[in-house]
Amino acid sequence: MILAGIALLMGLSSQGLPSAASTTDMTHITTIAALGRRDVDVELVLAVDMSGSMDLEEARIQRAGYLDALRHKEFIDAVRGGLIGEIAISYFEWAGSVNESSRVDWHLISSAEDAAAFADEIAARPVTTRRGTSISNALTYATGMIDTNAFNGQRRVIDVSGDGPNNLGPPVLPARDMAVRSGIIVNGLAIIIRPTGVGVRLDRYYGDCVIGGPGAFVLPIHNPEDFGVAIRQKLVMEVSGRQPRLRPIPVASPSAVDCLIGEKLRPGFFDR
Repeated sequence: MILAGIALLMGLSSQGLPSAASTTDMTHITTIAALGRRDVDVELVLAVDMSGSMDLEEARIQRAGYLDALRHKEFIDAVRGGLIGEIAISYFEWAGSVNESSRVDWHLISSAEDAAAFADEIAARPVTTRRGTSISNALTYATGMIDTNAFNGQRRVIDVSGDGPNNLGPPVLPARDMAVRSGIIVNGLAIIIRPTGVGVRLDRYYGDCVIGGPGAFVLPIHNPEDFGVAIRQKLVMEVSGRQPRLRPIPVASPSAVDCLIGEKLRPGFFDR
């Protein structure tokens, strides 16, 4: 079911998304070469939703899913299987704004010990939730982390989780498009444990409004017990660059999702 969900939403991700221009890629490569940045297989930011619509128990289960995935042999094997055998990874949590105290800055991972040390730093942060859902702020923050780090990744990836549409801060599409223009792939983890109340499936919203870049995908989670396996599969795919073998399934409705649907539910939106 998890891979079927990925295959379905990969089809959505190819609709209406900007492609990164080759001139942008070349400028990026030239700039990093001049700065002498360290080569890695992947630059990966984990941007994890901790908004108030998620209760503390679900927040803890989600956190545990990331910790288990980072320590799992499949993840370590995926890292070691890269051309260089080393990735750069960072982590932060967000809601209506980015929780700066949750940030775990860039770590190099090439071994189980490296991954465990990174996971231990995340585990040391308290689990808290906050009001609001600003995917746009999370994407902008993650893009800045990638653009200003000291690494030269063959791929640059933002892994963003969420349990609702953007409803605070700037609109999500410009933030997504800015990341894609920078040569960054945005993948999504759509948490559909309870209804969002916006009239559209969250994985469809992520497919049309959040993910972008070559091979971008969104993975839906329907039950808390699915967190561990889903997050592990997602990280392995992002690190290895592998794609699902399943053929994309046509969606029932080809109409695009309204990417302002979350903002429109806020009081006073139509009075602007």
